[in-house]
Amino acid sequence: MGLPQPGLWLKRLWVLLEVAVHVVVGKVLLILFPDRVKRNILAMGEKTGMTRNPHFSHDNWIPTFFSTQYFWFVLKVRWQRLEDTTELGGLAPNCPVVHLSGQRCNIWEFMQGNRPLVLNFGSCTPSFMFKFDQFKRLIEDFSSIADFLVVYIEEAHASDGWAFKNNMDIRNHQNLQDRLQAAHLLLARSPQCPVVVDTMQNQSSQLYAALPERLYVIQEGRILYKGKSGPWNYNPEEVRAVLEKLHS
Repeated sequence: MGLPQPGLWLKRLWVLLEVAVHVVVGKVLLILFPDRVKRNILAMGEKTGMTRNPHFSHDNWIPTFFSTQYFWFVLKVRWQRLEDTTELGGLAPNCPVVHLSGQRCNIWEFMQGNRPLVLNFGSCTPSFMFKFDQFKRLIEDFSSIADFLVVYIEEAHASDGWAFKNNMDIRNHQNLQDRLQAAHLLLARSPQCPVVVDTMQNQSSQLYAALPERLYVIQEGRILYKGKSGPWNYNPEEVRAVLEKLHS
């Protein structure tokens, strides 16, 4: 891959400034008006399920906002979205992925004729794991008309990155074996569909702008549904509405 175009560099610079201002202002407001800022963060957490997650108290995750690790992660996500080229009706990227056995394949190999394929991108983040049962219910209700695939991508809340207390102790993946080992943790949740991992070049995550989690529905190689990016807008129930419409 060549160097980014000058226009992309300018966009990245602008996003860098936006995120830096956001973090600085957020940190100042957290000091001056801690209760008000915490209420706002809790309101956002309601959308992700964090406020209803029995494994986490507010003190496990709210104090991590506006930290250095928070800054670098948000910047990475915002930069990734600048290169998002997927669109409804457009061709779905046929990215290479890896089976948990280590065998390499491509996303399109999981499409079965004209049946829709639901792609669930994520990692062991609290929001992804909290809504995993919703995803499993989709499989139970629509496996007769659709296929499903979990693509395990880079960690959003690695223990050596933007970490939450009481979260799974998974460090940033240094090699493919690390990623495969982390993905095996999902098997304890009985996903009822194939689980693959992204390459260490993060090709699926980048081309689908999937970090930290995202849902897609593709059919015959085209994007039928493109979910909004998580964690705030990661919503398996939107996929349910798409599949119900197809089923009817």
